[in-house]
Amino acid sequence: MSMELDVFVGNTTVLDEDVYQLWLDGQTVTDAVRIRIEAGALQECEANAEVLLSDTMDQFRTFQMCERLLQSPSKVANQLLFQIPPHRQTMLIERYYEFDSMFAREVLGKKLSKGTKKDLDDIGSKTGIVLKSCRRQFDNFKRVFKVVEELKGPLVENIQRHFLLSDVLARDYAAIVFFANSRFETGKRKLQYLSFQDFAFCAGQLISYWTVGAVDNVVENMDVDLEKEFLHDLKDLKVLVNDKDMLDQHKSLVCAQLRGKIKVFSEMEASFKNLSRALVNIASKLTHTKDVRDLFIDLVEKFIEPCRSDKWTIGDLRLFLTHYSSSVHTLEAFRRQVIWDRYMGVIKSCILKMYHD
Repeated sequence: MSMELDVFVGNTTVLDEDVYQLWLDGQTVTDAVRIRIEAGALQECEANAEVLLSDTMDQFRTFQMCERLLQSPSKVANQLLFQIPPHRQTMLIERYYEFDSMFAREVLGKKLSKGTKKDLDDIGSKTGIVLKSCRRQFDNFKRVFKVVEELKGPLVENIQRHFLLSDVLARDYAAIVFFANSRFETGKRKLQYLSFQDFAFCAGQLISYWTVGAVDNVVENMDVDLEKEFLHDLKDLKVLVNDKDMLDQHKSLVCAQLRGKIKVFSEMEASFKNLSRALVNIASKLTHTKDVRDLFIDLVEKFIEPCRSDKWTIGDLRLFLTHYSSSVHTLEAFRRQVIWDRYMGVIKSCILKMYHD
């Protein structure tokens, strides 16, 4: 009895993106097969469960063999083991380094060490993310941090150059590196309402305006550390609330601009001095490491919560911060406008991002 076989021979590695995602999610082969069957893979491929199992095992094996290369993305293009077109290489790398925002939120600001890695079981239970996926994401955070923490030059560009990531993903990793380096407090109960993207936005502002690299683009400078000289100079802003005449004049200027424009005018007028002292005192304490770490909790407790209790809308807040910041320029006795603008530009952006009315 004769048999006819159709045989196709090729050297391009066949990769199924859906199966790749199941592998990245930390699914076992058995669970991946079940998920594929539930998604209708048997009908789509006109195959039986045995063939689907074999295909899934083969794909998982391929991804496992690729993983060592993905951990050093620049090697993917130069290796000869797998024939993978450039656009598929890009997909493999980008997807390997993508992460769950819920997971990132849990480890944000923590030390990327063995101690934190021991907590991954609990994080997995809390977020519903498979432990294997938690480990991959954590190891990726740690790997990127180790490579770029001492590099000179712009943080986002360093991440893109060494890990071949898209601009958006590189910026998210920059936030993770920046928070891990400065160890900002993000875990307090009052901060739980803030998402990873809220913090990532604030990290972008701090990197862009408060780091050494923000004011000097010389390649020796870094974006990972806040500029110490700038933080020290913020003490000079104390005059704005310590000088009674200047404080009164500042209040009068802001009230003149906002009268009839915000619904909470009387509340704003009554709390102006307390709010102004809060913003200036936060600035003046940033020479201390602990106060830098507590930046976000201080903004919430000393500024955002008082505004929220008085029922300020985000529109009220935006108008207030705009005029509060700009009116300083008309105070003849105030000589620290450049430092003030650099400070308040970031603080205004962060408060507006963090204020969920």
